Amino acid sequence: MSRIKTLQDLFKRYRRPGDLVFAVFFMLFALFLLANLGTQTEWVKRTQLVAQPAFWPAVAVWGMAIFGALHLASSFISPRIPGRLAEVTFWLRSLEYVAWFLVYVLLVPQLGYLLSTVAFAVILTFRLGYRGGRMLGFAALTALAIVLLFKSFLQVKVPGGAIYEYLPGAMRSFMLTYF
Repeated sequence: MSRIKTLQDLFKRYRRPGDLVFAVFFMLFALFLLANLGTQTEWVKRTQLVAQPAFWPAVAVWGMAIFGALHLASSFISPRIPGRLAEVTFWLRSLEYVAWFLVYVLLVPQLGYLLSTVAFAVILTFRLGYRGGRMLGFAALTALAIVLLFKSFLQVKVPGGAIYEYLPGAMRSFMLTYF
């Protein structure tokens, strides 16, 4: 049985407590992109409209700004929902993983791609609450597979670790090339 009895029920949406905060930041970001659109794209003379380098980015950013403004307006006129601070705090908790990634990026040139990737996979697995040896081992094997895939098979250029300088000549060359 359907709970939808009227057209109003069909278009009713549940608003999260952080809806207004999201709408404000989304609108600010859209305005930032709109303000910088002219410096990031260009309109070329004697080119069809849809072939212009600036046409599709302009459509996307203008659409983002228009729909962002509509979202912001609807968030302002809707009733206030308690729990906004708790919702935004929940969002901000994800910034912890940005910090982990920045530390990882800083350590790769020091420890090398292999050691950094394995260490961070194991540390983050532990951080997420998987404390058993089986899961930590699986994280280490997954990290090793990632390193082999990107560095050895796809030959992605990742800076070698300063720690490799302490290895003997042939092993240092091998580690710099494949790990």
